[in-house]
Amino acid sequence: MKQLFRSLPAVNACLNALDTRLPVSREAPRSLVRHLVNGFLDAQRCRIQEGAVTDPAQLALPGCLPALQDFVDEGLRPRLRSVLNATGVVIHTNMGRSVLAEAAREAVARAAAGYTNLEIDLSTGERGSRHSLVEELLCMVTGAEAGLVVNNNAAAVLLMLDSLCKGGEVIVSRSQLVEIGGSFRIPDVMERSGATLREVGTTNRCHLHDYRRAIGETTKALLRVHSSNYRIIGFFKEVSLPELLQLGREHGLPVIEDLGSGNLIDFSPFGLPGEPTVQSVVAAGVDLVSFSGDKALGGPQAGIIAGRRVYVEQLRANPLHRALRIDKLTLAALEATLRLYLDPQTALAQIPTAAMLSQPPIMLMRRARSLATRLRRALAQTVQISIAKNVSRVGGGAFPEYDLPTSLVCLRPATCSVEDLKRLLLRTSPPLIGRLEDGAFCLDPRTLSDKELPLVVRVVQQALRQEKGTP
Repeated sequence: MKQLFRSLPAVNACLNALDTRLPVSREAPRSLVRHLVNGFLDAQRCRIQEGAVTDPAQLALPGCLPALQDFVDEGLRPRLRSVLNATGVVIHTNMGRSVLAEAAREAVARAAAGYTNLEIDLSTGERGSRHSLVEELLCMVTGAEAGLVVNNNAAAVLLMLDSLCKGGEVIVSRSQLVEIGGSFRIPDVMERSGATLREVGTTNRCHLHDYRRAIGETTKALLRVHSSNYRIIGFFKEVSLPELLQLGREHGLPVIEDLGSGNLIDFSPFGLPGEPTVQSVVAAGVDLVSFSGDKALGGPQAGIIAGRRVYVEQLRANPLHRALRIDKLTLAALEATLRLYLDPQTALAQIPTAAMLSQPPIMLMRRARSLATRLRRALAQTVQISIAKNVSRVGGGAFPEYDLPTSLVCLRPATCSVEDLKRLLLRTSPPLIGRLEDGAFCLDPRTLSDKELPLVVRVVQQALRQEKGTP
């Protein structure tokens, strides 16, 4: 064992060899490369102690250099990477939700490249408000009197309740006490805001008289919460927004709507159910409505609040607002995205989320055939390739349990299992993430752009070469 330990190369020898064989190591911070080399050598020492290696030649620099290169190369890659989404889930929370429009990406790049007028009023040269940069656009798109943006929709709900309901009761239907991803629960947010939750109705049925009986001296607001990623069907009833608004007006109480994944476009013509748009909720007279920026809207992560100016100003004056505010990059992306919504047809064409959700099945079949043809040419007989009709999902808590028809490209490799192919594709550059269906690794063209199709072919080839052990 001592001989094996002595066979390990010195750190400086490893660094010199990497400088010659791995150009990226010369560009990286030296301390990071040294840290990775030490990590690799520590792993080799563990293998010696476990008896996993007995040949000194495997430990000497010539023998271990290929493995060292791979280890260092992997360690130098950014932790946050681009991936190819072939799952068909459009708003994929685990992959960063919505893809930004080109105009939004360009706006972020401009804002990041230098100083901006983030909080300077260019008409006076004095200090201004960052929220004025998007508030007018937000009001134009939604029809609201005023608007405010914070860092996500959970923060928006927290700010609304803390500003308007602290120390009092908020009435909400039991059927709307949702928990969404990451264990985010409406009751927990209400507790943090200092408001007391007053549940009314039952799990599946709530009537206007339930709200009416619950209103008391400490009632501060009436709250509606979108069901997000679940749906109640069957023997079910809830109070409509107009009914709740009328009740609120009778008692001088604001009505707050947490719309979750707020739509600025009606997607029912594209096969999805009719969901209330932000514009329709505002037009109905809701006092405040909040929704996400990075879900159906297709913009950056943000919690957007729109509604009556008297209430928005109370939110703006809350000290908590500063802790929840957004930065210049988010503002840049959101402004560019909202501009596209001034023309709904432009939004459908240029905002990737909207474009993916509105793709007709015949177009997806054509793209699936195109991808299948490319793969057959590149992979010859090593993979069986077929096309199957299936469904995509919206994701992100939007339109739960509703499917969009699509066509999948199904891969069944001859030299490995589909589970092995899935694992290998997670290690390609970039990683390709698909789904397993009926014994095949499936690619949904809905969530792949035309520019990404050649890249899909290349990474599948790369994965199969890795499976064979060839470079």
